[in-house]
Amino acid sequence: MKPLIFQSDFGRADGAVAAMYGVAESVSDELKLYDLTHDIPEFNIWEASYRLIQTVGYWPEGSVFVSVVDPGVGSTRRSVAVKTAMGQYVITPDNGTLTHVKRMCGIEEVRIIDEEKNRLPGSSESYTFHGRDIYAYTGARLAAGVIYFEQIGEMIPMDSLIELPVVEAIRVGDLVTGTIDVLDVRYGSLWTNVSRELFKSIGVNYGQRVEVTIEHETRTLYKNTIIFARNFAEVYVGEPLVYINSLNNIAVAINQGSFSKAYNIKTGNNWKISFQKTPKVIYE
Repeated sequence: MKPLIFQSDFGRADGAVAAMYGVAESVSDELKLYDLTHDIPEFNIWEASYRLIQTVGYWPEGSVFVSVVDPGVGSTRRSVAVKTAMGQYVITPDNGTLTHVKRMCGIEEVRIIDEEKNRLPGSSESYTFHGRDIYAYTGARLAAGVIYFEQIGEMIPMDSLIELPVVEAIRVGDLVTGTIDVLDVRYGSLWTNVSRELFKSIGVNYGQRVEVTIEHETRTLYKNTIIFARNFAEVYVGEPLVYINSLNNIAVAINQGSFSKAYNIKTGNNWKISFQKTPKVIYE
């Protein structure tokens, strides 16, 4: 028995999540079921991809993730299962959900789900709830040891996986620019794709100030100098800070406040953020 972890955009207002649990329990009542989240914004494949990479690597080898953010359910989009480079499994639509896992964790093998063999019995005429009928059912059978990964379906080329467009963080001179990929939802912090190494390459040390600029398309929405801190306790309540988040990327926050709400900042490839070391002559 391996852990079975669910993620979706279903929310908790109806019985969708409970139905997936029920399918898993019907496969084996000895399975241990967990939730990553069911609060992915509706149809937001990008966030589903990001939440997976935020979590997958911390689970033991053999853990099975079922991720269902599936605006193309019932269409010709493929259903796939992958084995990560660290030995976890992800069962999901092939719609870009695996973008960050492939880029940041690595994928060892991809198989297309044989939906004739790996489908909840009696569900062949249901076309709108593959999360229950295919993904939860296949994931539960894999986690319970009823099937091996190789029995899920035919192996397909790695480069055939659908990937979402990604804008790489870059450094030009003493300026580092990236994108705001996702929010630390509960607290409103901005998580960027700027790595710790790239940020530190411009020579910013803890306690020093850095100029932060946030742009959306052609508009500059925020520009200010902020302290680079190890943690929130190093700045006053209500003060902004730049820090290294749990994925070793750069983030921007307000101590005990929401940066996103304060400045109406959203996420995506068209939300640019830049960091530049503030000259010592001005601030030190």
